[in-house]
Amino acid sequence: MIRELVLDTETTGLDYENGHRIVEIGIVELENHIPTGNDFHYYLNPERESDKKAQAVHGLSREFLNDKPKFSDIAEEFINYISDSKIIIHNASFDVGFINAELIRCNMRELNNDDVIDTLVLAKKKFIGQSVSLDTLCRKYNIDLTGRDTHGALKDAKLLASVYLELIGGRQTRLDFEKRSKIIKSTEDNHLFDLDKFYKKMNLKQINHIKINEEDYKLHLKSIQTISNNIWEKLRSN
Repeated sequence: MIRELVLDTETTGLDYENGHRIVEIGIVELENHIPTGNDFHYYLNPERESDKKAQAVHGLSREFLNDKPKFSDIAEEFINYISDSKIIIHNASFDVGFINAELIRCNMRELNNDDVIDTLVLAKKKFIGQSVSLDTLCRKYNIDLTGRDTHGALKDAKLLASVYLELIGGRQTRLDFEKRSKIIKSTEDNHLFDLDKFYKKMNLKQINHIKINEEDYKLHLKSIQTISNNIWEKLRSN
């Protein structure tokens, strides 16, 4: 199983070295490139005001954030959640810098850059000399940007997950992503599809006016007997 985490943050400003803090963190969990629904998301109290430009981007006011947990309150949960998984980030140096600054305040280990995949780097290699912002990449790949008037960490992580799948595998990967996501949502308790029950529920129609070579038919029946747990025997017995 391949576990990957697509991460995004929103912050009070652009420079963690000048005391700016994280106000929102969102992570989407992928297993074998499929979202599990086991997301990690918190709004955080930064204990300071956001720059006006930053607040215009994320729309999170000091009043809204005042009663939210501090990063130190969720730091251990965050470390346990990411474990040793690969982390997918767009413009990774920005988010990693802020996260590591928060972890240092908590006297906890920093993120290992070897575990980080930067989609900005991947996109620059693929679209040389072109804009590779998240918005631009979403438009290139026809990914729906509805509701992105303001940025949100979890919202952007979900968009980035779709972009990442395009960057590593193209349309076929995204189609498999979408198809398997629908199966997960429509299958009760995420149980695996029961092929046996599916065939038993089918209305079998008799086919008339078809001539079958008797010897071929006997050979066919004989070959079926060599197949263990075959579906034909199950259908004949019901």
